[in-house]
Amino acid sequence: MDDEVWKRDEIESPCVKICVLHPGAGICVGCHRTAEEIGAWSRMSPDERRRIMATLPARAPLIAKRRGGRAGRRNGGDQDP
Repeated sequence: MDDEVWKRDEIESPCVKICVLHPGAGICVGCHRTAEEIGAWSRMSPDERRRIMATLPARAPLIAKRRGGRAGRRNGGDQDP
């Protein structure tokens, strides 16, 4: 068997095994890729993968956790507890 298959120079997946799509943003809360990007990753060229990887940090604010309830009111809300 030829070991060259296992020595390919590819960009690794940004997957962190937290595979949940955010319902509002439509991106994975773990890796910040869309479902389409995740599904096509293995067929993408290295340039396509680099382009997507470069956009991932800017996507994080799209799924930032909002503070609500008592903690939200205490930090700038209209009411004090």
